[in-house]
Amino acid sequence: MSQKGRLFIVSTPIGNLQDITSRALQVLNEVEAIACEDTRQTVKLLNVFGLKKRLISYFQPREKQKIPLIISILEQGKDIALVSDAGTPGISDPGFPLIKAAIDGGIEVIPVPGPSALTAALSAAGLPTHRVLFIGFPPVKRVGLKNFLQKVAEEEATLVFFLPMRKFKQFIEVAREVFGPREAVLAREITKIHEEFIRGNLDNLASELPEDRLKGEATILIRGK
Repeated sequence: MSQKGRLFIVSTPIGNLQDITSRALQVLNEVEAIACEDTRQTVKLLNVFGLKKRLISYFQPREKQKIPLIISILEQGKDIALVSDAGTPGISDPGFPLIKAAIDGGIEVIPVPGPSALTAALSAAGLPTHRVLFIGFPPVKRVGLKNFLQKVAEEEATLVFFLPMRKFKQFIEVAREVFGPREAVLAREITKIHEEFIRGNLDNLASELPEDRLKGEATILIRGK
C-alpha cells in the first residue's frame, strides 16, 4: 500500500505580506495542490512570491462537497496545503471538516504556524491573556446576539470576537446592555498601513470611531468579569 500524502495547514498574511514565513513559502512551493478559500485571493499571494500551483476551491458552505476530491489526492501520496484568504485556516475560516476527514482517514495533518488576527490582537491589546475565550463571529441578529452574550457574561476570561465593521455599532450597543462599562479594545486593519487599536470601555468605544472607518472586519476584545 502506497504512503499517503500530508495535509499542511498553512497560515498566510492577514495584511502585511512580509509576515509570511519561509517555511510557509517552502510548503506552498512543494505541495501538489493548494486548497483555498478564494482562488482569486490565493493567486494574488502566489504571484507575489513567484509561485504557481494547482488550486482547489474550498469554501463555506460547500466544504463537504470538495472533501472527497482532496482526500483522494492525499490518498495517492500527494501533499496538499490548506490556506484561507488570510490568517490561520480553521480559526473562524474553512478547515475543520477537511481536517477531521483527513485525521479519520489516517492522513497526517501538519500545522505551519504564522499570522492570526486572534493572537495578534491579544498580544497588543493590553488585556489579560492568561485565560481567553475565543468566540469568533457572534450571532448577527440583535436578539440572538443578546442571548448569546448573556451566556458568556459571567466568564472571567478575556472574550475575543471577530466582527464585520458594519455590525460594530449594533454589537457595542448590545454588549453595553449585557456587560456594562467593561474594558474593551477594538483592533482593526491589523498589520496594514492604517492599523489601529482603540482602547477604552464599552461606553466610549463607539464614539471613538467615525462612520468612514466602519469597513472591513475587526477583532473586539472584552475583559472578563
